[in-house]
Amino acid sequence: MKGVIAKEPGGAEQLVYTDMPHPELQHGDLLIKVHAAAVNRTDILNREGKVGYVENPIIGVEISGEVIDPNGNDDFKTGDRVMGLVNGGAYAEYAVMPANRAMHIPDSLSYTDAAAIPEVFLTAYQTLNWIGKLQKNETVLIHAGASGVGTAAIQLAKRLSDAKVIVTAGSERKLEFCRQLGADIAINYKKVSFDQEVLKATDQKGVNVILDFVGSAYWDKNYASIAIDGRWVLIGVLGGSTVKKVRLMDLMKKRVQLTGTLLTPRSDDYKSELTKDLISQTNQMFENGTIKPIVDTIFSIEEAYKAHQWMEQNKNIGKIVLTIN
Repeated sequence: MKGVIAKEPGGAEQLVYTDMPHPELQHGDLLIKVHAAAVNRTDILNREGKVGYVENPIIGVEISGEVIDPNGNDDFKTGDRVMGLVNGGAYAEYAVMPANRAMHIPDSLSYTDAAAIPEVFLTAYQTLNWIGKLQKNETVLIHAGASGVGTAAIQLAKRLSDAKVIVTAGSERKLEFCRQLGADIAINYKKVSFDQEVLKATDQKGVNVILDFVGSAYWDKNYASIAIDGRWVLIGVLGGSTVKKVRLMDLMKKRVQLTGTLLTPRSDDYKSELTKDLISQTNQMFENGTIKPIVDTIFSIEEAYKAHQWMEQNKNIGKIVLTIN
């Protein structure tokens, strides 16, 4: 079979679609003929050699496809359409997926749409519900609102918690798209100070939950934006990973709960339980279109390097998907 690997750690030009060994099934795995794989920033970090928790040399962590070998797993049969997270190996003709984290694809969704669900909706659900514990009618601030996780988080916050949703993004095109998904207030962080806008929108009280992709560059403004007893969930460091001066007493005075998390390096059991919980809450919504995956651009698997370049330019609204013929 063929799969995408990085010849050497580095830029997108290092990606090649080349002959690779077929994946080996272990107990509890499904063998999947991959129809589509989605691109994530985790993939870029792996390509650059900056993280080591995906041992498979083939890039990618989420797929949609067709079960070729159920491998004794009674919940699946040959020909079933599934989507889910894999432990590397997504950008390939075939991949193995732990059966306990495989999700049946709703009949209304294509393989391309389905590939845009697992990573971002699981991440958004984890951060908003498991960690952020977003409650009915609370207010949440979602940074990078037009990103894959951002577009998923807007929908989940509105549909599951009926929350007031405030988002930030860097262009009017992205802000308008966030409004169409349900965002109540959309802030262009390039034109205004988002913390001042957040305080205006919350009667100076601040938000109950912050979903933060940015890190150090937003530290002070996030602190100003969060309410007393607020839950601040850090899932990215696009704006830097080092805060030069942290006043711990400030966090104590507001009783802020600050939690950092990553999904990809979590255990198989954790991902399995998270997958089951997400599907129990959203499967019917995906089926009837109440919640929908957002696909920005589709590339062929041979154009994986172009897909990475597109993500690195931060132009996408929603997910970038690779199709495998």
